Amino acid sequence: MSAVLEARGLKKVFHGGGDTVLEVLSHVAMAVDAGEVVAIVGASGTGKSTLLHLLGALDEPTAGEILMDGHSYATLSVKQRDEMRNRKLGFVFQFHHLLREFSALENVMMPLLIAGSSDSQARRRAQEMLSEVGLADRATHRPAALSGGEQQRCAVARALVHGPRVLLADEPSGNLDNFNSERLHDLLFGLTRTHETALVVVTHNPRLAQRADRVLLLENGQLQPLQSAEVLP
Repeated sequence: MSAVLEARGLKKVFHGGGDTVLEVLSHVAMAVDAGEVVAIVGASGTGKSTLLHLLGALDEPTAGEILMDGHSYATLSVKQRDEMRNRKLGFVFQFHHLLREFSALENVMMPLLIAGSSDSQARRRAQEMLSEVGLADRATHRPAALSGGEQQRCAVARALVHGPRVLLADEPSGNLDNFNSERLHDLLFGLTRTHETALVVVTHNPRLAQRADRVLLLENGQLQPLQSAEVLP
């Protein structure tokens, strides 16, 4: 099976004051197949979020390349990269980042409207996704009227509404209690399997990591595979 998302020799260096140089990622390589779930674990500050930002075309590597369906990000113009990100990638973060002045339905419609869908098409598809995450009866509510778990489920619906090839999740349940965390994990795994969407998730939650097809440890700037048993605290 060919990889849907691949990183080759990724390096990321940050320059501080004076001559300070911090190498966060060093020759990182990984490949994710369609429909596969990969968990990335590691201590705080090791560069997990940085790696996710690079994979999501939100930042550029110092060296190396990232490919989506065999096409390197580096060959894309800024406009093409934006279009690729909007059409082929979905994002879920620890905090939902819903637009507070819009309803749940309008928030989920947003990626489709940005991609050029008509209002009626976007509304119909967004309603379908809200039903899939159990929020059909909360469609008209604004984020402030939703619980923490509902806000994250709405964020998942928004991330998947346009049928991305890859969903990138950064500590998606890090702000939830155990009950809502498990419910969100069930939802993520169920929806990505149903839609055959690859999932790359950064997490400190061992229960979430253990459910992945593969677990990768980011340490000293590089990735190495872990066995499920090694994820336990």
